[in-house]
Amino acid sequence: MNAYNQLLLQNKAWVSQKTMEDPDFFTRLSKIQKPKFLWIGCSDSRVPANEITGTDPGEIFVHRNIANMVIHTDMNMLSVLDYAVNVLEVDHVIVCGHYGCGGVLAAMGQKQIGIIDNWIRHIKDVYRTYQDELESITDQKQRENRFVELNVMEQVYDLSKTSIIQNAWQKRGKPFIHGWVYSLETGLIKDLDVTFKDNSELPAFYKFVAPAAK
Repeated sequence: MNAYNQLLLQNKAWVSQKTMEDPDFFTRLSKIQKPKFLWIGCSDSRVPANEITGTDPGEIFVHRNIANMVIHTDMNMLSVLDYAVNVLEVDHVIVCGHYGCGGVLAAMGQKQIGIIDNWIRHIKDVYRTYQDELESITDQKQRENRFVELNVMEQVYDLSKTSIIQNAWQKRGKPFIHGWVYSLETGLIKDLDVTFKDNSELPAFYKFVAPAAK
């Protein structure tokens, strides 16, 4: 129980420090939530969105799952996306993976883990798409790192296919969608320079027609 109780003690210390720095911090924070960013990241405990971006509570709306996946049947992710885009009206959606991601590495192998195997199957589909490129990389770590990057790029692409994003583009010209990768070894974020701001780059069969005005 010592580790458990330590969390509560640290919470009190954090509140005390925040209040000392800004007496109105919690009062102001409790009244409004207006972040500019939605973060779709990995559940890995070493990749906390606020800490690695140097932002305060209230600045980033966060959704996390194993290997930062955007799956079109995942109602949890879609609900977060819909709320962030249509209620909070975020300006940017960031998919952030990380090198050394356990889910991505597991998808490269054949070992059974458990129920998570069904989730990892979606990551294997990404590997299949880029199999020739990946298997041309002889260095194992470089191949793993490239797979992490390609997985992020595919999730950005999958976000752009959703009606939630496409309707927001047609309505207000936002959000911008970005792909990043975080390095556990350096603490630095790499911008993969893959950004979508409309559906112009999508094949026609992925494009939605704007719903008729009521």
